[in-house]
Amino acid sequence: MVTSAGEIAALFKTKFTAQPCLFFSPGRINLIGEHVDYNDGFVMPGAIDKGIFFAVAANNTNNIRAYSADMDEYLEIALADIHIMTGWKNYILGVVDQLLKRNYSIGGFDVAFGGFLPVGAGLSSSAAVECGLAFALNDIFILGINRIDIALICQKAEHTYPGVQCGIMDQFASVMGKKNHVLLLDCNTLEYETLPFDTDDYGIVLINSNVHHELDGGEYNTRRQESEKGLQLLKQNYPAARTFRDITPQQVTDIKADFDSEDVYKRSLFVTEEIARTKKGAQLLKEDNIEAFGKLMFATHEGLSKLYAVSVEELDYLVELAKAHPEIVGSRMMGGGFGGCTINIIKKESIPAVTVNIALGYKEKYGIDAAIYEMNLSDGTYKIEFMV
Repeated sequence: MVTSAGEIAALFKTKFTAQPCLFFSPGRINLIGEHVDYNDGFVMPGAIDKGIFFAVAANNTNNIRAYSADMDEYLEIALADIHIMTGWKNYILGVVDQLLKRNYSIGGFDVAFGGFLPVGAGLSSSAAVECGLAFALNDIFILGINRIDIALICQKAEHTYPGVQCGIMDQFASVMGKKNHVLLLDCNTLEYETLPFDTDDYGIVLINSNVHHELDGGEYNTRRQESEKGLQLLKQNYPAARTFRDITPQQVTDIKADFDSEDVYKRSLFVTEEIARTKKGAQLLKEDNIEAFGKLMFATHEGLSKLYAVSVEELDYLVELAKAHPEIVGSRMMGGGFGGCTINIIKKESIPAVTVNIALGYKEKYGIDAAIYEMNLSDGTYKIEFMV
């Protein structure tokens, strides 16, 4: 685990000889708007103060030399020989591949990277790696790529090399985050606005179930395919609709009999409900009505569990425990699903006592120690401006 820029700089010097530039790329949380980024919906992510540190330097060769501090593994490959590999290497190689395909002029480089994002917690470490590297290469080789295009490049890199057909939310939040704010992002147009979050009275806490079923793109991609199938049927019935945002939950229910799959119907209903919840949630944040916002989070979890079927028993139980504590105004599972964390909005003064109580209840039922992480909303990917 790497917890500072100084640590990654020191590790870089043990592997390479050049003087590196240093960067930080954050993970992200998402308050509401789950599994709708790839369905042209609205999401509400924020960058966090936990992420990946990078030390990067041009090496005046035609080779990439990369060291993953977290995995203690090394990669060396010629730029001309970029190809799909396995594991963390694909997040590095996918970014380079996309830059080369867009005819950006990059040379060989050395990179050491590592961080302190909990594995399997749904904080989007893959996007943090992709965006951190792309941001660093943009800086070092003076490529002139704007932040939104960096996010789009990294999204395509994840589609092509790791093979996960993710939406734009993770990469966008990692690059575009703003301290003490969340983003309301239109995943169709990429228009966004920043919304303040009350960090004086409320804290954002993740409770990690420490249950994790590896996605490997499989179940995630299946949900995406089911959603696409549902949208095609809805467009046949409602020709004026172009995306899920043009369809109401009632319209989905009205043609329930036309769906040839109960699962596809449920996915479509969830997506339309979640888009509506996210739009309502943005208005509630503008009104500083955190408690009403929290109720929407509980409703989102119900949909993720019963309609989108990406929760697991342990996550459902953590949310049930949260409901028993009035100090927790909202709770739901966060991320791709099949394990990972719940995200909770908790009255700040109650965080220590409440989280201990929930961890004890969870341990009593499942024999698993839940991990507690208090999150602070951070700026997006940035260069660390000091000399090593």
